[in-house]
This record gives sequence, C-alpha cells and structure tokens, in this order.
Amino acid sequence: MTALVLLPLVLAALFLLPHVGWIAFAAVVCGGAAWEWSRLCGLRGAIAWVLPVLVAAGVALLAPGPLPVFEQPWWPVVLAAIFFWLAAAPAWLRWRWPLAATLAKGLPIGFLLLLGAGLSLIALRGAAGPWGVLGVLAIAWIADTAAYFSGKAFGRHKLAPAISPGKTWEGVAGAAVAVSIYAVVIAVVCTLPWWKCMLAALLLMAISIAGDLLESLFKRQAGLKDSSNLLPGHGGVLDRIDSLVALMPLALPLLYWLSR
Repeated sequence: MTALVLLPLVLAALFLLPHVGWIAFAAVVCGGAAWEWSRLCGLRGAIAWVLPVLVAAGVALLAPGPLPVFEQPWWPVVLAAIFFWLAAAPAWLRWRWPLAATLAKGLPIGFLLLLGAGLSLIALRGAAGPWGVLGVLAIAWIADTAAYFSGKAFGRHKLAPAISPGKTWEGVAGAAVAVSIYAVVIAVVCTLPWWKCMLAALLLMAISIAGDLLESLFKRQAGLKDSSNLLPGHGGVLDRIDSLVALMPLALPLLYWLSR
C-alpha cells in the first residue's frame, strides 16, 4: 500500500510540479532523510532536527538556477559529494569506521551528501527534464531489482558479509547485465554512443551499490533495522533513497560527458 502511494506521488511531483514546487519537494525529501541521518548519529529529541532544517534550507536557498551548472556557486558541494563517493566511501566500507564516533564527523558528512544529492536532483531536472531524471532513477531501480532476483537464484559468494549478508557478487553481476541492456536501449532511443551510455550506467550502478552498503553499515552500527518507520513496510526515507543519494551527484558530469 505504501508503494502504491509513493510511486504515483514521486512521478506526479517529477512531471507536474513547477520548478519552485520541485525545489520544495527535493527539500522535504532530503530534510526527512537528514532527520534519519541524525538518528543514525545517535541524536534524539529536538537536537535531531538541526541537520534536517539545515539540509532543507540549504537545498531551498542554493537551488540551481539557469544552466550552465558548472558556473553555479553550489557546484563545489556536488564535487565534494562526488569525491566522497568515489574515494572516501570505498575506504569507509573497507575499514568500517563508526559514523557516530564524533558528531563532528557524522553530521557534516550527512549535510554534504544530502545537500549534494538534493541540488543535483534539481539541476538534473533543469538540464535533462523529467524524463532525464526518470532515466537516471531507473538505473538504481533496475540494478536493485536485478540484483535481488539474480542473487536469490544464483547467489553463492557474499559481497560484504559483515555489512549486508544478503548481497552477493552474483547479484552484482545480474545487476550489471540488466543495467547494460538498459543502457544500450537508451543509447538507441536517444542516438547516443552505446559504449558511453553503458560506461556511465555501470559507473552509476557501482556508486548506487556503495550508497546502499554504506547506509546498511551505518544502520548496523546504530543497531537499527531501518532508518525510521516513516514509510510503513518500507522503513525510512533514507532506506528508499540511499542508492540515489550516491549516484545523483555523479549523474550531472556524466550527463555533460554524454552530450559532448
């Protein structure tokens, strides 16, 4: 029932809201995820609302204007988020550092990642339109679905048993095959080089898996099964967008690269 409500809501916001409405939607979603991030850092009560207010305000106040995006004042935030996912996240997963060891570490990271994802989501809709955003979101959805079914059918080798025991390398392989097919279809429909589309899609898929694993690590460290219970049967907002938080910033430069 939750999914039946959520999907039409997201699609309606994506295709029907004006630019200002889309900014508000992104601010609310990222603010909700930030509240859950505060919980992962061990915060409760009124203090847990500081990060969501800052993230939502940051998304609203720094919302992208007209292109080119690379000349926007918020672009360094997106670059920093990309650096985190490409360089810091793999090391974090390797050594499994605790998020809430110091709030000076956990809260700024949450602010950077959620602000970068929100601004990228707004900029991507301005640059590629609703269909472009949906095309990027579909990469995470296809990868997640294919990984689940291929992992259930063929899974033998654990991807990260200490973090998420259910994920397997066979699931990753199934996701890569499905995403590659999707990328070729997009290349044909949009008359783009197939190898460029495939490379971009596979990179976004890999980053989305890192986002999923990192949130799983943080939940395990916090002793939580879900980031919250805001979405009955689905956990929290962060549980639903962990992959998207990771891939959204990288989608912007990849979109620029595909258009060259």
